[in-house]
Amino acid sequence: MNLTTISQAILTMTSREIAELTGKEHRHVMRDITVMLEELGLNKEGYAQTWTHPQNKQTYPVYALDRELTDTLLTGYNAALRRKVIARWHELERKNKLALPDFTNPVAAARAWADAVEKTQVQAVEIEAQQLQLEQQKPAVEFVDRFVEAKSAKGFREVAKILGLKEREFIAELAADKVIFKQGSNWLPMADHQHSGRFVVKTGEANGHAFIQCRFTPDGIAWVAKRYSKAA
Repeated sequence: MNLTTISQAILTMTSREIAELTGKEHRHVMRDITVMLEELGLNKEGYAQTWTHPQNKQTYPVYALDRELTDTLLTGYNAALRRKVIARWHELERKNKLALPDFTNPVAAARAWADAVEKTQVQAVEIEAQQLQLEQQKPAVEFVDRFVEAKSAKGFREVAKILGLKEREFIAELAADKVIFKQGSNWLPMADHQHSGRFVVKTGEANGHAFIQCRFTPDGIAWVAKRYSKAA
């Protein structure tokens, strides 16, 4: 869920949801938000959060904006995109209004206050854990970022070179760890890794011969960098 409820009355929308609603690439939305915050003289760290990928469990940076900052960001987007995000805000605000407790009832108000405090404490622990995980992953991520474009997929030889490994040794390690297996003359991901988002398998025909090719996605390169790199 890309919407974050800071309290019962304050909502934020993440850069990922803005990207999904507008059809823009998330990295471009992140760039736009960074520029906006700098122009407004606001500390971007105060709006920075992390998002965990449901498949590879890697964490990635996102921004969380309140309604005012979201509206400010949208002034640079066209009317059709602004309308989509504004419609989503109206929907979220209606849902949040329905969820508000009856503050005229002392028992309900006390319960709501206790729930809010507990939620804030849980969020603080989660954010601390995510920040620790990001720090642990930072060397591998920074290393891969020097070589990988956002939408590129690379073969075994290219990835081995990026990671400072010999191709045969790299493939042997992956096979030994049951990440890949050999089918005919091709190396393919094992069943546990086929839908992990780390590989893309392409098939086709060239010069009258069918072929099958396994390549690493950027997420896959980041994953093997953390496990196998000798250059990071």
